[in-house]
Amino acid sequence: MNRKLSFSVDDESTDIIKRYEQFLSGSATGYFDVEELENIVEYYLRKGRTKECKKALEIGMQLHPQSSALKIKRAKTYLVTGDDLKAIRLLDMLTETNDYEVVLLRIEALIRLERNKEAQTLCNHLISEESTDLDNVCLDIAFVYLAQNETDIAFEWLLKGDKLNNKNVDLLFELAFCYEQDDEDELAIETYNRIIDVDSYLGEAWFNLGQVYFSLQEFPKALEAYDFALTIDETDSLTCLQKAHVLFQLDKFELAIESYQEYAKMTTDKWQTLLFIAECHEKLEQFDKSISYYKQSLESHPINYEALTGIGVCLLEEEKFTESITYILDALALRAEAPDAWVYLAEAYIGLDDTDKALEAYLKSISFEPEQPDTLMAIANIHLEKEEYDKAVEFYLSAQTLDGELEYVDLFIAVAYFKTDNVADAIPYLKKAVLENENAASLFLELCPDAIDTISLAK
Repeated sequence: MNRKLSFSVDDESTDIIKRYEQFLSGSATGYFDVEELENIVEYYLRKGRTKECKKALEIGMQLHPQSSALKIKRAKTYLVTGDDLKAIRLLDMLTETNDYEVVLLRIEALIRLERNKEAQTLCNHLISEESTDLDNVCLDIAFVYLAQNETDIAFEWLLKGDKLNNKNVDLLFELAFCYEQDDEDELAIETYNRIIDVDSYLGEAWFNLGQVYFSLQEFPKALEAYDFALTIDETDSLTCLQKAHVLFQLDKFELAIESYQEYAKMTTDKWQTLLFIAECHEKLEQFDKSISYYKQSLESHPINYEALTGIGVCLLEEEKFTESITYILDALALRAEAPDAWVYLAEAYIGLDDTDKALEAYLKSISFEPEQPDTLMAIANIHLEKEEYDKAVEFYLSAQTLDGELEYVDLFIAVAYFKTDNVADAIPYLKKAVLENENAASLFLELCPDAIDTISLAK
């Protein structure tokens, strides 16, 4: 049995596709042999254009009614469109039962029909043939199982192929993919390194290695891998973008800006890249530059929540609270349930000493995302300032439940309890606050000057 790999068809400029489409439009006449029609069908299958596949097969069967090759393509089309029973019936009728492509299609059809033992028997038959190419046979079988999301079985066939030839790069890529699917990141890294050992100029291997390291937050190693990929192909836009992202994660914001700008040269849709650059300048506290890039992004893409909130935050940092509120409200008009934007709005109102509106915004935020310890602490602080001590206690306790490491949270719980005349409840928190911070006792007395006796009990 000869192994027959899938057809490969060039892009839409391919002469055969042009000639066929001219023929369909009536602007040209002509004749298509079987091989040409096979290529036409494969082209449309790869594009997912199954109607055109069926049309080409219809024409093909009229021209070549006895062609087994076109019948095989029809069976493949049935599988693509989910007509599994039609596919297996047609394959069973074919006389070329030992044709490599036919066997693979039968395996696929049997898996889809849950006739798994029969599928396994055919797989075993394929690798029982005498061939020097059995590692690639295992790879083709694995592809069939991967297409059906049968990753575990595909993995077994990949391991068999790897034992037959441990330098089959195509197989190693799929093996690494399976490891990633199973969250076996260290084994994926080992496999990508094996690929690189075979061919160190495979940029895809370096990129994928970088992606695994990125997912593990091992950013220096990810950066090294992306750099190797870009050394191989400096025009690889996706790698350039990922390098910029990893530089951002490493707090190397100036270098990240350079990489984002390089990426911007490679893409026509720049509004997201402008957001990334703006955020880098924001991290560098270069707020005017950041606002400039956010506004450029906004011009390119007006429905832009990220740009609006970005401008709002920068203006907040510059203490331009009224201007900040304008942009944050525009952002909320686009995304009314965004908890972060409501927090930014609250902080702007705090800047204007409008605690009532700030409290309203904070409460709106936690209505969408309740587990925000810092926001709960801010709400509690407002209630404390407004002398609403019972509510202050409630929110301080909620904040502490979510994050016991919040600065001064125990101190403020003690203050709020003391203000409600619950001295017994205040003392344990005050004791803890004093242990955590030597200044806690004096701060407590500043807020509760009549609490001298309570301080002595807490020591």
